[in-house]
Amino acid sequence: MPEPPCDDADSSASRFAEFYGAHFQRIAVQLYAYLGDHAEAQDLAQEAFCRALEQWPRISRYSDPAGWVRRVAWNLATSRLRRLRTAIGFLARQREQHVDGPTPDRVALVTALAGLPAAQRRALVLHHLAGLGVAEIAEQEAVAEGTVRSWLTRGRARLAAQLTVEVWHA
Repeated sequence: MPEPPCDDADSSASRFAEFYGAHFQRIAVQLYAYLGDHAEAQDLAQEAFCRALEQWPRISRYSDPAGWVRRVAWNLATSRLRRLRTAIGFLARQREQHVDGPTPDRVALVTALAGLPAAQRRALVLHHLAGLGVAEIAEQEAVAEGTVRSWLTRGRARLAAQLTVEVWHA
């Protein structure tokens, strides 16, 4: 007498349960090592086993059904990492960069520098901000060193006058 169809289904379910019990932990641990996230690794291993269950009558006949599940799990993990990298890249591009506004002293200095003749302004910036010496500035500007010293002296005097006036009026 033939066995009822439910026995075959029960047998198949039983074989899958044994297969799951024998291989789930190993695959989840591999994914954990790959992803660095235990919960994510378990979720992806579970998803791979769910896909195997859907096709269990076919996959159970493979010479290495665990290899099939492992490959599916690794493909899922790789896809997840790609999506995560894409999302992180997108978010990084969307992130606003907040920069503190200039201090009142900086605003006053920039305004005062803007009021100087171009040669004096360049000499002051190159000397005090870029750290160039008088000889280097003279070479860059193609002028005598005495000219650079003159620009620096006159520029400092004008800056001092402008900044002193602003401090007293503020």
